[in-house]
Amino acid sequence: MKINSACSPHSMGVGSAMADSTALAVRQAPARPLVLSEIFRDHAAFVMRTLRRLGVRPADVEDAAQEVFVVVHRKQGQYDGTSLVRSWLFGIATRVASDSRRRAHVRRETSTAHTPEGVVPAPQEEQAMRSQERAILDRAMDELDDAKRAVFVLHELEGLPMVEVAQIVGCPLQTAYSRLHTARERVRVFAEREIGSV
Repeated sequence: MKINSACSPHSMGVGSAMADSTALAVRQAPARPLVLSEIFRDHAAFVMRTLRRLGVRPADVEDAAQEVFVVVHRKQGQYDGTSLVRSWLFGIATRVASDSRRRAHVRRETSTAHTPEGVVPAPQEEQAMRSQERAILDRAMDELDDAKRAVFVLHELEGLPMVEVAQIVGCPLQTAYSRLHTARERVRVFAEREIGSV
């Protein structure tokens, strides 16, 4: 299974929340089994963005996304329709991202035998600025624990309402707001420090 969806993170603005049509269909007809191809079609981009934002290295995002959908295939019969499909996928993606980050610490970099040839054109100023902002955001999120990072990703980057975020991460709404507040403050302080040091 080859995933060709764009996997680069959005800019620092709020991402658009996609309708969860699969979940609605399941809720209307709980007996209907999930269809893997539909889940993939409707949620592959969300899974890849989530993995990247949960700290999976860009080079490993595609492999990690494949792992998520292997787990989905293996466990699709266990999905009972009591939660949104996106909530279920986020839980699986969180575990896969955690495993991927652990493996990345052990992995050794390998050098190539030759230097790549060719000239890479300089990026345009706006693209360079966006890229720098994404890099700062990624490093800031690396400073957050998993619980705060999950709330920040789902609300600030995916644009989900806090009621849904609390349901996805499995905590009271007030706790989700508290985590979001702390995460926002830490990201802000980190970004100001990074920008100030440039």
